[in-house]
Parts: sequence; structure tokens; C-alpha cells
Amino acid sequence: MSKQAVTFLRVGFITFLLSLGLGFVSKSALGRVGLILGLLILLGIILIGIVFDIIGTAATAADERPFNAMAAKKVYGARQGLRIVRNAHKVANFCNDIVGDICGTVSGAIGASMVFRLIQAYPGLREAFISVVLTGLIAALTVGGKAYSKAFAIKEAERIVLAAGEVLGWLEDVLRIRLLVGSTNSKKFSSRSNNRKAAGKKGETGRRVK
Repeated sequence: MSKQAVTFLRVGFITFLLSLGLGFVSKSALGRVGLILGLLILLGIILIGIVFDIIGTAATAADERPFNAMAAKKVYGARQGLRIVRNAHKVANFCNDIVGDICGTVSGAIGASMVFRLIQAYPGLREAFISVVLTGLIAALTVGGKAYSKAFAIKEAERIVLAAGEVLGWLEDVLRIRLLVGSTNSKKFSSRSNNRKAAGKKGETGRRVK
């Protein structure tokens, strides 16, 4: 089996499990609460998607040098933050794509359930109108929240990654396992140093020709 097929199956399996868990919890909660609390659960699912989108964007925008310095000073969460930055592509894939898509799917399903409950509670309401309005509201909150969060995530990338590193460090302390495993090499620095060396060689070659 190819590496791409393995990755596809692994991501699909993780997405299925997370969707199943989040959908089951939200549906169970919706069956026991009123409309107001149901709307709050819906907003909570949307907020989870936005928060993870912020973390994924910050991971790709953050520079690892501050985390190297903080890790040397034994700042709590700095080592985990450094791993987040060095594995930014995996973190972004999990946070932006997997969790983001799951929250979008689950929030849509919850929205459909809320429409059904509204029609039951208020039979005079038009189902098509309520469905369109609620779907538009969910889309507006999701897209608008993520659009605003992108600029914030880029501006405060180091602070966000450090906060995520602190949470990751706490989870690792509690569970006694390393949750984020991946590359520990400084790809950003290696590429920069290679570019500088190449530029230096070009400059030396130009001076020799002259």
C-alpha cells in the first residue's frame, strides 16, 4: 500500500472517530436541553472550529527562535510549542482541516435538528424559511469568525503557540505520553542557512570574475 493511501486511511479513520464522538455528545446533549441551551451548544461547536483554526494558522506563522530561547530557560510549554512549530504542517492539517471540517459538518447537523425542534415548538413557523436563516447564520458565524481569526493568529502567533504548548504540556503530564511526535529538525533555519550560503557563493563568484 502506498504512503498516500496509508495517510488517507489514517486521516479518514481519525476524522470518523472524532466526528462520531463529537456528534454523539452534541446530539445527546441536545436531547436533554431546551432551545436556548441548544443554541449555546451550536455556538460552542462553531467556536471550537474557530479556536482550532487559530492554532493551526499560528503554527504555520510562528518563528521557532523564541521557543528555542524559552525552552533553554525552562519555560513551561516552550518545548511543546517548539514541536508545534517544527511540525506546523501536521498541526495545521489536524486543526484547520480535520477539526474544522468536523465542526462544520456537526454544526450543520445540529442546525437541522434545531430547525426540527423549532417547528415542533412553534407549528406556525415556515420550515424552509427557518432552515435557510439558521443555515445562513451558521455559515456567517463560521466564515466570519475564521476570517477575523486569521489576522489575529498571524499577529499573535508566538503567544498562541505558547498557550497551545502549555495545554499540550499539561495533557502530556496527565496522560504520561507524548502527544505530538514528528520532525525535530529546524527546517526553517536549514532552508535559510542554505539560501544564505548560496547567496554568499554567488557573491564570491561574482567578485572573482570581476
